Amino acid sequence: MLEPGKFRFQLVSPEKMVMTGEVEQVVVPGAEGDFTVLPNHAPVLASLRPGILDITIAKGEERRIFVRGGFAQVTPESLTVLAQRTINVEDLDFGRLEEEIRDAEDDLQDASDDETRRKAQDTLDRLKVIQQVIKAEGISR
Repeated sequence: MLEPGKFRFQLVSPEKMVMTGEVEQVVVPGAEGDFTVLPNHAPVLASLRPGILDITIAKGEERRIFVRGGFAQVTPESLTVLAQRTINVEDLDFGRLEEEIRDAEDDLQDASDDETRRKAQDTLDRLKVIQQVIKAEGISR
């Protein structure tokens, strides 16, 4: 039985179940714009863009989790997010992220063949998406 004013939420990545439980609301970074899921939401299936899930577990208890791509399935009783990648915003190390971007840029510059160059470019692109979302959200440390 669900608590009044709450719904079931699951966040799943390819590696693990990231979060599961009852929540009050979740702001989802949909591919066509952010949307807020509350109890008794109309059914929706949406693709995600890289962004931040803002999760309100209870009054005053919130979590922010970066998601890179995936899908969200909403029913009146639940929200399931299948994300390609997740990172707790509180776990982000901004200095380390900048270092990884510099390393990826160096790897791209030093690439000696097309396959190595493609892999380096993919890594660089993924890291820069995280950096762009962080800047757009005004998250800083």
